[in-house]
Amino acid sequence: MSTSTIAQPYEGRFDSTSDAVYRKVGWRLIPLLFLCYIAAYLDRVNVGFAKLQMQGDLQFSDAVYGLGAGIFFIGYFLFEVPSNVVLHRVGARRWIARIMITWGLLSAGTMFVSSPTSFYVIRFLLGAAEAGFFPGIILYLTYWYPAARRGKATSLFLAAIPFAGILGGPFSGWILQGMGGVNGWAGWQWLFLLQGLPTVALGLVVWRYLDDRVKDVRWLTPAERELIARDIAAEAAGKAEPRIASVLGNGRVWLLALVYFAYTSGLYGISFWLPSIIKATGVKGALDIGLLSAIPWTFGVVAMYFMARSADRRLEYRWHSAIGAVVGAAGLVLSVASHGNVTLAMAGLTLATMGIMSTFPVFWGMPTAFLGGAAAAAGIALINSFGNLSGFSAPYLIGLIKDATQSTDAGLHMLAGLLVIGAVLVLFVKPGRAASQR
Repeated sequence: MSTSTIAQPYEGRFDSTSDAVYRKVGWRLIPLLFLCYIAAYLDRVNVGFAKLQMQGDLQFSDAVYGLGAGIFFIGYFLFEVPSNVVLHRVGARRWIARIMITWGLLSAGTMFVSSPTSFYVIRFLLGAAEAGFFPGIILYLTYWYPAARRGKATSLFLAAIPFAGILGGPFSGWILQGMGGVNGWAGWQWLFLLQGLPTVALGLVVWRYLDDRVKDVRWLTPAERELIARDIAAEAAGKAEPRIASVLGNGRVWLLALVYFAYTSGLYGISFWLPSIIKATGVKGALDIGLLSAIPWTFGVVAMYFMARSADRRLEYRWHSAIGAVVGAAGLVLSVASHGNVTLAMAGLTLATMGIMSTFPVFWGMPTAFLGGAAAAAGIALINSFGNLSGFSAPYLIGLIKDATQSTDAGLHMLAGLLVIGAVLVLFVKPGRAASQR
C-alpha cells in the first residue's frame, strides 16, 4: 500500500521568545535525562572494565566474555518494540522509572555471577529490563522539540555516552584498583554494585520529577505551552501515522535499521573492548587504563555537538551521518596500524570515537522527521532494537577473532568495514516521503 505525501520538514521559529522557551525546556529536561543515560550506559558497558579482573577470577575465555557481553542485546531486541509502545500509552514518567529501577537492581546483581551460565542469564535479563529506555527518550523528545531544534537536544542527551566514558573509565579503574578485597569482595564485584544502585535512585527521581507532556506542566506559562504545542502540531502535520503493522513492514524503516546496525557495531566495539585494546598497547594499571580511556570520549563529546548543530542548521542528515561514519572507520584502521605505539593507538581510537559518536544525534534526525504518534514509538524502537543486535554480534565476533588470532586487529578492521557500509547505505535513505511509502 502507498500513501505518498511529500512532507517538507517543519523548520520552526528562531526568535528571542522561542529561544527562551526552549532553553527553559532544555534546562528542565536534559540534565535529568543526561544523568539517566550516563547510568544506563555505564550499567550496559561496565562489563568491559570488569573483564580486566572478572575474566581471570572466573576463568572465562574471550569468546565466553564476548557472548555474555553481547547477549544483553538479545533480551533488548525481544522487548524493545513492546516496551516503547507501552511507554507511548502510559507515559514516560512511570515507564522510564520502572525501567531504571529494574535494570539498576539487575546490574548490581551481576556481582554474584559465578559461571558462564549465570553470566549469560543476568546479562539477558538486564537487556530485557533496559529495553525501551533509549528509544523511549528519543520518542519523548519529539513531544517537546520540533525537528529544527531536536538535533541539538538529542546531541546533549547522547553526550551522556562519551561522558560515561570520561567519568566511568577513571571511576571504574579506581574501583577495580582500590576496592578489591573490601568486605571480601573482588574489585569487579564492587564495580557492579557501586554503578548499579545509583540507577535505582535515579529511577525514583524520574518518578517524582519527569513530566509526560507539555500540557501537563506547571513550570511553563500558558503562552509558553501554547508556543510549543503550535510548533509540534505544525511539524506533526507533515508526518505520517500509519498502523504499527505497516511501519514494521516499511522499507525505509528497515534501511535505517541496517544503517544503525553498522553504526552501533562501531560504538559497541569501542565501548566493550577499549580497555582491553589500551591494555594490549602495554598499559597495565587499571586506573591508568581508565584515565586513558577518557581521552577518546572527551573528544567525542565535542565532535557530536558540532556535527548535530551543523545538521540542524542545514536540515541535512544523510551526508553528515555518512561523513561521521567514514571518519570513525579511518580512526579504527589507524588504531590497528599503531602496532603497540600508545600515542598512535590513542590518536586512532580518539578519531574513531569522534566519528562514531557524531553519527548518532544526526542519524536520529531521519526517522523522527517522518514518523509520528504510535508509529514513531514502534518505528524508533524497531530501528534501535535491530541496530543494537550489533551489540551482541560485534563483541562476540571480536572475542572469537581474538581467541583465534590473539589479536583484536582483524576485529577492528571488520568494524571499520561495517561503518563504511553504513555510510554508503545511509545515502540511499530518501528524505521527505511519508512513512507509509514502501
